[in-house]
Amino acid sequence: MTAAPARTRIKICGLTREADVDAAVDAGADALGFVFYPASPRHVSVERAAVLARRLPPFVTPVGLFVNASDSEVAAACSAIPTLMLQFHGDETPARCERSGRPYLRAARMAPGFDLLDFARQYAAQDQARAILLDAHAQAYGGTGKVFDWSLVPPGLPCPVVLSGGLSAANVIDGVLRLRPWAVDVSSGVEVAKGVKDAVLMHRFCDAVREADARRADLDSAC
Repeated sequence: MTAAPARTRIKICGLTREADVDAAVDAGADALGFVFYPASPRHVSVERAAVLARRLPPFVTPVGLFVNASDSEVAAACSAIPTLMLQFHGDETPARCERSGRPYLRAARMAPGFDLLDFARQYAAQDQARAILLDAHAQAYGGTGKVFDWSLVPPGLPCPVVLSGGLSAANVIDGVLRLRPWAVDVSSGVEVAKGVKDAVLMHRFCDAVREADARRADLDSAC
């Protein structure tokens, strides 16, 4: 796995309301995710996401989650939100992801027998790939809200990792210390209902990530 950053970045996904966008930024999120997958209960239209994204201050990145979307659908989102980073959560090939010409995250659906190392190598060789996002495998696409077996993550991955899947303030410290990801991604773990975030839970999550980073720094200095 690539070297862990000095600070774990935080992405909060599935934003649908202005108040939640503002609270996520105030909590310290580095990126906010907007779900463009119609089957998701957190789905927002491109027009709605553009309104929400305009609230973001400098250095907070909007991320668009797609599942097997057409070129025209991705292009429309990129046009409406010029700073949009892409997140592909379906069956997209490396060539399909690259075709958008935008930096992107590629989701890996973790399950026993899945060759993450080979999967990561395919995308690490691409120009626009920025990280592999690890999520639990499920029959449906999109986020699962479930924790996968972290022991399935091998050492020596050739690209940055974003840890996702059932994270909350209660388990993110353990996840950061065990896997040392570049970033963590939370959705259901900071919600009171699907697509409705809770400001207190978002603050607790971000505080927990910062505590994990402090513990990690102490461990590293003791070695």
